[in-house]
Amino acid sequence: WEVRASVIRKGILSGADLVKMPPRTSLKPIYRNKREYSDYSVENVAIESLPGFYVTGSIYRPIEGSGQLPAILCPHGHWSDPEDYGRYREDMQKRCATLAKMGAVVISYDMLGYGEMGDYGLEHRYPKTLKTQLWNSIRVLDFIESLEEVDKSRIGITGASGGGTQSFLLTAIDERIAVSVPAVMVSAHFFGGCVGESGMPIHKSEAHETNNVEIAALAAPRPMLLISDGGDWTKNNPEVEYPYIQRIYNFYDSRELVENWHLPNEDHDYGYSKRKGMYPFMAKHLGLDIGNVSDETGEVDESFVILEEKEEMFVFNEENPLPADAIISNKLIWDN
Repeated sequence: WEVRASVIRKGILSGADLVKMPPRTSLKPIYRNKREYSDYSVENVAIESLPGFYVTGSIYRPIEGSGQLPAILCPHGHWSDPEDYGRYREDMQKRCATLAKMGAVVISYDMLGYGEMGDYGLEHRYPKTLKTQLWNSIRVLDFIESLEEVDKSRIGITGASGGGTQSFLLTAIDERIAVSVPAVMVSAHFFGGCVGESGMPIHKSEAHETNNVEIAALAAPRPMLLISDGGDWTKNNPEVEYPYIQRIYNFYDSRELVENWHLPNEDHDYGYSKRKGMYPFMAKHLGLDIGNVSDETGEVDESFVILEEKEEMFVFNEENPLPADAIISNKLIWDN
């Protein structure tokens, strides 16, 4: 398996054109509009993943908490309604705020062509979107790791759909991710429905052929929870994908570190019932306090979350415009 894993990992990097990583230039974070609520704070942020290429996002922090804190990356999926997509979605805000109240520093960030990265002209449907999104995730990880309050040994990631793809891809190539929860995406027969998930040859080359199950298995022996449902391509997780990944974890005597939260009567989303499986897993493996968000019956209560309008979450607006040197064309991201 170690030999096979090395081939798969090289295949991802080669297929994504990231064998030779770009220089890790200064991130130059820009912070905007910090809001403090009773249980958590939210602050808008942009980083330069490449010179002049701004990745926009939101940082959620616990109001209470001291010392080194765990951190969690929350990439979003590719739902397409401009009024209900990306990091502005209700489920994204609830997930990030709840994890923050549990004691984590959480960052949600825009995918290429979504949110602010779509507003200022970048497109999702472009040949190198997979490369760009994966590189952005690496740089967001660099950023969150650089924060003084973050414990570098306790960094997790979770996302659904295309965000699930980002979750298992980043975990596969970057050992800094300690815990991963890819939701409604790991499938033996489906590679993703857009250029950001399967638009470059990460699954097949002259030297290898693989699928997302093996890619997700590269997380072993780090803790991983697969979230699946009966209404999409993850419907076979309990019988097909999960047993295979358990077998890989068993090679490391770590079978108990991989779990499957399967909801056979549900569809493709990251709704409350799916988040309800993720919260205790993150709490268990990152040292978070799920009691901070539990009601008297022991259920996770997200009612404290303040849902914001998307305009509150903008890094750039009329008062604080996008810098003049910003890259706003896909053609210029990689200079070709």
